[in-house]
Amino acid sequence: MKNQTNKKLVQISFFGMIIVVMSLTPLGFIQVGPIKATLVHIPVIFASLLLGSKFGGMMGFIFGFMSLIQNTMAPGLLSFAFSPMIPVIGTSSGSWLALIIVFIPRIIVGLIPGYLYHKTKSLSVSVLSGSLLNTILVLSLIGILFTNAYASAMNVNASSLIKIIVGIVFTNGMIEALIALMIIPPLYKRLVKLGQ
Repeated sequence: MKNQTNKKLVQISFFGMIIVVMSLTPLGFIQVGPIKATLVHIPVIFASLLLGSKFGGMMGFIFGFMSLIQNTMAPGLLSFAFSPMIPVIGTSSGSWLALIIVFIPRIIVGLIPGYLYHKTKSLSVSVLSGSLLNTILVLSLIGILFTNAYASAMNVNASSLIKIIVGIVFTNGMIEALIALMIIPPLYKRLVKLGQ
């Protein structure tokens, strides 16, 4: 029992460190035009599959926290949506609503893949769902909570935001999901085989 607990602590620490390192280097957040594409969701999804939803949710929280730090320390055009310390476009102050965007989708990304895999036994469905959920939830929440500022940042009318969001989901979101799909299932299968 003690060995299992120690093994789990080592695994949690390992995934947490990968998330921190990726978040603090160009590996984790890649600036693509006005948005930052992310690969940090990969260790979060992997942890959810390997350790279960609860621990995946913890890794999602770390992902959110590192996103908050990264957007505060190295702000980009949309950082107001990820850090309450960055002024919202058109105002002189930040908004606490950024905390919803930075944490809720990332925690959900940690919860869902492990749950889905437990129910469906499909790695592909679990990985794709986790990755796409991150993109869809983040962009949708920005569109809902920061409609005017988001439209201003993207240089479009607020009524055009849905097209922008759908376009990003089908470009960046699909690329992020495909990268996750290429990395996670083979690595997961290998680790499970080694652990038997």
